[in-house]
This record gives sequence, structure tokens and C-alpha cells, in this order.
Amino acid sequence: MPEYYLVYFLLVELLGFPHEGPEEKVAWTIPLDYRGTLYTIEHRKMGLGLFIPDPDAHAAEANEIVNRIEKATKEAQPFFDWLADQQVAQSAVNVANHSQPLHQRYKFLRDSAQAQFDAAERRQAESRAAAAQITSLSDWPKLHLLGTRFEPEGDWLALSAVEAFFSWTEHALIHLAILQGRVTTASQVATLAAGDWTGKFKAVLDLSDAGAPALLNRILAVRQDLRNHVAHGAFGKQGEALSFHSSAGAVPVLLPHRTGPRHFRIGHGLAFDARRVFGVLDEFEAFMFAGARAPARVFLLEERYDTVLTMAATYAIAMQSISEMRDFLRHWGDQVDRSANMDW
Repeated sequence: MPEYYLVYFLLVELLGFPHEGPEEKVAWTIPLDYRGTLYTIEHRKMGLGLFIPDPDAHAAEANEIVNRIEKATKEAQPFFDWLADQQVAQSAVNVANHSQPLHQRYKFLRDSAQAQFDAAERRQAESRAAAAQITSLSDWPKLHLLGTRFEPEGDWLALSAVEAFFSWTEHALIHLAILQGRVTTASQVATLAAGDWTGKFKAVLDLSDAGAPALLNRILAVRQDLRNHVAHGAFGKQGEALSFHSSAGAVPVLLPHRTGPRHFRIGHGLAFDARRVFGVLDEFEAFMFAGARAPARVFLLEERYDTVLTMAATYAIAMQSISEMRDFLRHWGDQVDRSANMDW
């Protein structure tokens, strides 16, 4: 049969079939009288099903019921769309929370980049140690090449980590705005999601906070000079990839006096000062969960529950302290588990 909610909306919400509420391991039951035989459609813990005491004797009729429901579900699509629009208009919606896995992806890529940097530094140190032991000039060229070899893998991973960081913050800032009660409607969520990163920043963090404007400038420098540059083809939008011909040789179109306040430039190949950039990312993450926002770290990075727009008052209590948030999550987790297991 179709998804359980479509069957319920079709038979109960649209056609007005009688139904029974939850019981142990069953979310709802709809009785059907079909050709004088009583059937039930039940949404059980193990799934949706059509039930009758002697199924083998009524297989043909059961198939007819299922076929009718499938056809009716397709015809009722406009009603389902209308019903969904009504609920969204009332902001009776959950907002999917992927903050934890997105943050884990960022940390994985960052740790992988750091491992590459550490390994390259070890190799450089080994080359220097070997150079100190040289007794024959014939060995110098080989050691010189090893000592100056450019290893791009760390920078590649670091750029991917920067991309993953902004992917995570694009997502987490919206949930942080919901937890703080700054966003309470589905239309606000949709507007923020479709907007730029700066809009999400301003929806959550006050520029009047000490250090916020300077931090915003630094994090935007990372975003514009590194993340956006690579994400949009690594050409840039001001002629960064062009060099003009001259009697002095090839000259960059974007001369130094025209570059503006760029702080984190791509260097040789796609090389850049990854540790400096990571320092800015660390500073932003710490600021993001500073002070009254600290309880949100527990919600977003220790659990994976969706945010619910109709629970603004509950979130306001949970955000009073980390202990309040942990108490709320224990209670909420029990409710979610009971619902999933249909333990009524």
C-alpha cells in the first residue's frame, strides 16, 4: 500500500472513515466492511497492513481493497497538497536536523588535512636530518628535491574542510535561530534557507555583541577568498585567472593595488595557510556557542532530533542552561522512543 500517512489522510481526513486511536504497538486502526467482511487497516510498529483473521480465504478481496486504495491515493493528490500547505502555513512542521553528521564530516576532513600536514612535516624533518649526515656531494641534488617537494594533498583536504564547515554552519545556524526563538514560522525557515550565509549569521548572532563585526569580517574573508573562489570554478569574478601580455612578461590582470581587502588568498596551485584559516573557523565555532547559546551545542552536536517550530516556549526553557537542555533531551528522547516503538 502507499505510505501510511497517505492512507490515513485518504480514509480518515478526506473520506471520513471511523478509526480507533493508539493502542499497544499500534498507532491507529481503520475498520473496513467490504462485501460483508470486516477488515482492518492498522499502522503497527512493524509497518502498515491490511488484516483479517483468515487471510488465505480472502486474498482476492484483500487485493481488491489494496488496488482501490492505491488508485484513490493517486486521485487524492490535490487534497494531500492542500493539507500539507495548511499545516505549513500554521508552522506545524518539523525541521530536519543534520547538524551532527555535517559537523562530523567537517571534523573528519579537517583531521585528515592535519594528518597530511603532520606527515609532510615529518618527511621534511627527516630530509633535514639526512642532509646533516651528507658526506658526498653527489647526494645533494636528491635531498634538495625531497626537501623542496610541494605536497598538495593537505591543502586539498583543507579546502574540502572549509567547504564542509560552511555547509554545516549554513544548516546549524537555522536550527540555532529556532532554538533561540528568533525563527518561529515555516516561511522564515524557507527564506533563511534560500538566503545567503550572512543572512543566517545575522538571524542568530547580534552584531552588537563584542567582537562580532570583526569576526564576521574574518569569516567572510575565508568564505569569499577561499570557499567561494574554489566552489565557483577557481577563476574568480575580477579577472584573477587572467594575465595580460607585456614587454615585462605575463602580468596578472588583478594587480595588487586592485585586489581590495583579501586576507586568505589561494597561493601556489591551491595552496594557502590552512592553519591560519582553521584558527578563524575555531574562533567562529566558539563564538557560535558562547554564552546563552551554549545549550544549543548539546542539542545540535550530541543529538539528532529535529527542531519543531511549535515548541518555541519549550526551547526557551531548555536554552536557559546546559543542564536544562540535557533534562529536556532526556524527556524528549523518551517520548520519541515511545512514539517510534508505539509504546502507548
